[in-house]
Parts: sequence; C-alpha cells; structure tokens
Amino acid sequence: MPLYHKLGDFPQKRHTQFEKPNGGFYYEQLFGTEGFHGHSSLSYHVHRPTQVKEILNSYSVEPKIAIGKNIKSLLFKGFELKPENDFLDSRKAMLVNKDCVIGLAAPKESLRNYFYKNADADEMLFIHKGKGKLRTMLGNIPFEYGDYLIIPRGIIYQIEFETEENRLFYVESYSPFYTPKRYKNQSGQHLEHSPFCERDFILPSELETHDEKGDFLIKIKKEGMIHEVVYATHPFDVVGWDGYNFPYGFSIHNFEPITGRVHQPPPVHQTFETATFVVCSFCPRLYDYHPKAIPAPYNHSNIDSDEVLYYVDGDFMSRNNIEQGHITLHPKGIPHGPAPGAMERSIGHKETQELAVMVDTFRPLMVTEEAMGLDDGKYYKSWTE
Repeated sequence: MPLYHKLGDFPQKRHTQFEKPNGGFYYEQLFGTEGFHGHSSLSYHVHRPTQVKEILNSYSVEPKIAIGKNIKSLLFKGFELKPENDFLDSRKAMLVNKDCVIGLAAPKESLRNYFYKNADADEMLFIHKGKGKLRTMLGNIPFEYGDYLIIPRGIIYQIEFETEENRLFYVESYSPFYTPKRYKNQSGQHLEHSPFCERDFILPSELETHDEKGDFLIKIKKEGMIHEVVYATHPFDVVGWDGYNFPYGFSIHNFEPITGRVHQPPPVHQTFETATFVVCSFCPRLYDYHPKAIPAPYNHSNIDSDEVLYYVDGDFMSRNNIEQGHITLHPKGIPHGPAPGAMERSIGHKETQELAVMVDTFRPLMVTEEAMGLDDGKYYKSWTE
C-alpha cells in the first residue's frame, strides 16, 4: 500500500516498552512483506499473538485440474455457480497457475464461526453483488457493489454480509498487489495523470480490540491446505498499529478512464500490478474522438499473457451475447479480438457503459473442473463468420 496509516495507540518509538494502564506490557508484532524489505506495519497486542492451543483438522483444498495445457478460448457462466452458506466453501477456483488463483464465490452467510488467514497469498476480492463489512485484526472496512478489497497475506479476517445474494470475483496472488509504478513518483505519491489517487482508497477504521481468552478457531490456508488452528486469545486484540501493510478498499466506480483520439491500449485501464500479472478496470467512458476512430479494440495476439475478463455490468461492445458474471479466457498463443460485426457496430458510437475486470497473467493458466462445469462449450468458435 503506498500510504502510511495508523489506528489506535502505540509508543512513540518502535521496539520500546509499551505499558498497559493496569500493569504489564502490550506485545509488539512486525507484520511485513518480502522478508524485512517490503511494506510493513507494527501492531501492538493485548496478548501474545503466538498462543496456539491445538491444531485440529488439516485438509486439502487444491483445485482439480481439467485442462493443464490449454489453447482454447473459453467462456464460463459465472452466475450459474450455486450459492453456498459457508464463505470458504463457496470459493471455487476457476483458473490457476504457479502465481495465482482466479475464482468465484457466492456465499450466503457471514463468516462468524471462525477466523480466516491466507498464509500464502495476498487476496483481491471484487464485490459484484452484496454489501457488508470486512472485519480484520487491523480494523474494519465497509464494502458494497463495485469495491475491490485488497487483503495482504497473513491478515486474519472475518466478513459480514448485510445481504444474502452475494457474488464475488477473487484473485489470490503469491506476490503482493501494488498500484502501477508509472502512476507514482519516486516517493510513492500518485501523479496527476493517474486514473485514481490517495483520496479514493477506503482505509481501515473502527479498530476492534477484544481482551478475551478461550478457544478461537482460525482456518489457515497454506500450500493448498486448510489447517484448523485453535488460538488461546481473540485474534482481534490489537490496541494500535501503524505502517504501510494493511487491507484497504477501492471502488471501481472511482477509476477515471484515460481516453484519446484513437483507441487506447489495455494498460490505460490498469489498476493493480504484481510481479506476475496485472489487473485492469474497464469503466464507463467516452469513446475515441478521431473522425475516423474505431471504438472497438483491434485484434491482438496473446503471445505473452493469458487474458481473463470478468463481466460486471453494461453492454460489452466488443463481444456478442455477454452477460453479467461471465468469465472469458483468451489464452496465449492465438490472437483474439472483437466478435464478428462488433467493429462495424462500434463506429459512430460516443460512449460505453461497460464495466469489467481484466486479469492478464504472464504465465499460462490451467482450467479447473469447477470452471468446466460452467463452460458454455462453444465460445472458442465465436469468431467464425
């Protein structure tokens, strides 16, 4: 996260004594990334954050692969994914490689009976349907339709929904999420040409501090396994923290599109980046204004990346028969572009109301059995005339 943020109480000098009002000391924890080199925060706990009482069940959640080496363009009907009550059970991996997991979730109930921590990956949750609150050890974040939630690995959290119909598109990344370097100066401040700025981030607030002992179940995801670990104290016992490593939100509706006289390439829509993929936001915008402009994208070769598009809302002008919740995969190795007739239809149009999230991975994606259960079976032939 490119911002310094703080909540609660902490000592003026790091790594020094921080006394409790009634005697004893608070316990400091460094919460960092990339060893001691990346972004980090220092949190101060009522109890030692290390008190494991028991390790119960451990079970695999590794996705089952249907297509390991793929050359076929595919379309998955995401809203056909059946809702499930439990938050973790509802999460279904669709596309995976060594760098990330791309999936869907349709949880009906809030996560209250246990806490969750992803020990391997940073998480990006995109809220397609639903409203509620992300509760974390470093504070709470309200969310609604169109919000991205960025949750660094190691964050302990629960999620509360005010709604029963909830649809999430998510990405787990084995390298941290950042905003694009070209949008920032050397100090990390977003520049004037950036399509968003620091004011747009939804930062943690409402720090919960629980001084409770007992049996607190945390489900920890690590190396394709879920480990059920019982801690002796409530994981939300932080009295204060400061730093640069924390969860935050960003609304896709606050992304300000970059437009031009002729069609702009996909990087102008970039919202996040990692070492191994990028995330782009396609938002309502004016079309190109050259008198001979073709608003539809030109055909392009997928040589260096697999392209995943998650369709959120509006009429996606470059494709035919696209609906909310659809996911398309355009694999590296073959070109793709507008559907037949889309280029011609786009000429003369002044604006689009499309809303979509794109993930471009630098390594090929494998297709899971869960994804193939939502496959339309014919998308790869949709460019024939």
